[in-house]
Amino acid sequence: MKKSHLIAILVVAVAIAILISASKDVTTYANFAQASKTEDKVKLVGQLVKERPVEYDPEKDPNFLAFYLKDEAGEVRRVELKAAKPQDFERSESIVLTGQMSGDVFAASDMLLKCPSKYKDQEIYVREKQG
Repeated sequence: MKKSHLIAILVVAVAIAILISASKDVTTYANFAQASKTEDKVKLVGQLVKERPVEYDPEKDPNFLAFYLKDEAGEVRRVELKAAKPQDFERSESIVLTGQMSGDVFAASDMLLKCPSKYKDQEIYVREKQG
């Protein structure tokens, strides 16, 4: 076999391996009710319930954060994350969590915050002025 054929076969094999490994990491979006029915990891979108307490004591355990989240269906559940509390956590507009239900608690392994834009007020002002 020619050297170019071997390289082409190797490239195809690596591409197939990458596609297979990437497909295993796909998680679906769900709400608390759907997450309760599966043992798989899911992504969950919601808002921080600011009326409920946020548990974070960096002196006791800097890698434990617990709070209450309201999902898109309106259900409120406790969330526990084994990580430090992100900066501007309380200011977030929405939170995307990856994890799974453990009883009545959502055990998150990853969290992504959508924070308000510092230009949001300017955009609203410009639109009002032009319109």
